[in-house]
Order: sequence, then C-alpha cells, then structure tokens
Amino acid sequence: MVGKKFTLPKLAIGLVLSLITLVMFIPVINIFARAFSHPDKVHELTGLGVIPKGFSLINFQVVLSNPIVGQAIGNSLFITIVGTCFSLFLTTITAYVLTRKNLVGKTPIMIFLIIIMIFEPGYVQEYFVMKDLHLLDSLWSMVLYRMINVFYLVIMMRFIEEIPESLMEAAKIDGAGHLRVFVRIVLPLSRIPLLTIGMFYAIAKWNEFFKSSIFLSSPNKTVLQVLLRQFVVERDTSTLVGITELLKNSNVAQLDFNALKAATIVVAMVPILLLYPIILKYYTSGVMEGGVKE
Repeated sequence: MVGKKFTLPKLAIGLVLSLITLVMFIPVINIFARAFSHPDKVHELTGLGVIPKGFSLINFQVVLSNPIVGQAIGNSLFITIVGTCFSLFLTTITAYVLTRKNLVGKTPIMIFLIIIMIFEPGYVQEYFVMKDLHLLDSLWSMVLYRMINVFYLVIMMRFIEEIPESLMEAAKIDGAGHLRVFVRIVLPLSRIPLLTIGMFYAIAKWNEFFKSSIFLSSPNKTVLQVLLRQFVVERDTSTLVGITELLKNSNVAQLDFNALKAATIVVAMVPILLLYPIILKYYTSGVMEGGVKE
C-alpha cells in the first residue's frame, strides 16, 4: 500500500484550514461553555474560554421552564419538518416534470422561474397574499411560504438529468407511468440531492425569523428564532424569563444575563447541529447506491 506523499504545500493548506476552523469554532464552544458555567463563576470566563467555570444547568432550567419557550420550540419543529417535507416533494416532482423532453412550453416556464428568482416580490405583496389566503397568524403561512426555491429546483434538475434515460425508457416499456418512474427510479437515485437540498430547506425554515414576526402575531404562534431575537438582540428579559416559576423560587441576582443568552442560543442551535451528522451518515452510502453503470 502506497502512502500519501507529504509535501510542504499540503502542510501549509492544512495549517490554514485548521486555523480557519479554529477561528470559527472557538466562539461556538465559548457559547456552550458560558451556558453550562455556574452562575457564581461565569464572570470568570473570558471571550476565548472554552471550558465551563464550574458546572450548572440552571440557565437551561430557566429557559426551558417557561411554557412560551416550549411552545416556540414545538412551532419551529412543526414548520421545519412539515415545511421541509412539502418543499422537498414539490421541488423534486417539479424538477422531474421540467426535465421531460416532451414537455410543452418548457422554455417559457424556465424563463418565468428565472425571473421570479431574480426579481423577488416585496414584503408588502407577500403580506397581502397571505392575508387574502387567510393564512395570517397561522403556522401554515410559514410552511407554505416559498415552498419551492428556484435555485434548489435547478440543482435538482441537473441531478435528474444525469439519470440514464434508458432506465426510464425500460420502465415505461414494462408499463410504468410517470408516477411509478418517479417513485421507483428517480427518488432512489436522487438520495444525495434530496439529502443536501432537504438540509438547506430545513436550515432556512428553522432560522427564519423576520417573516415569522410579520405573519405570526399571537404569543402561542411565535417561533423560537423570534423569541431568541427578542431576548438576545432586543434584551427583552420579561418575555423569556420574567414569569417562570423557577425564577420565583430562586435568587434572580445570581443569574448572569449573558449566560442566559448563551443557553437560549444553544437551545436554538442544537436541533440543527444534530441534523448534520444524520445527513453525513447517509451521504457516503448514497453516493455508492446512486452510481449507475450502463
């Protein structure tokens, strides 16, 4: 077995990439360290500290004990999971239709989609569309909002076009229709783009806060990102921790505001961070399963 050749340029590239990774990870680890630090010692943690000072879960208890936070997490999960499934299905089936050679009017449709991608509608127009559809203050407004991203649609089209046409023709000769071809051939061979684009959709749905603050007005319809912005950016402490039962039975003066912010950020980060290893687990196997030999 021949070993990899060690060269100075490879070493330099490795060092540069390691330095960039370190610069990006230290702030994230610092947030985790601050969130898990003891309230009496959190002030000792510097901006570059990565090890918690002491250990305490009081910050997470304060944040998660508020029913508003639990409701916001549930709303965010609903919008992310349902919205991602809908967006992924519509994007994939639309890409399949647009890659059919005998589709009438394919060029005008693609031109229309590109125009939509370049010239996005304004906030006022989107608001009135949701109002006319009676979706204001409904979680479905965020689920149905921009279900298809044209850029992701084009990426999916390129992947589907790489599937050998002979496979689809053979299935049609055996009596399969478009739906069966889509389910039995296109979907299994498109695992990689499905996982990748699905991750993009999930991250966009989970992190969306601006449109959520416009379309959703009731406190029980708020999402985690809006709550996070109110507490971390606007420093609205009454919204998040002002009414929790835990605070009524604890010493508020001992709690550190920055540590509470860090705990809130961790709660908002963890679901998406857990998504990456799940995607990577199936990514490599999907590459091998998606290979086709003619």
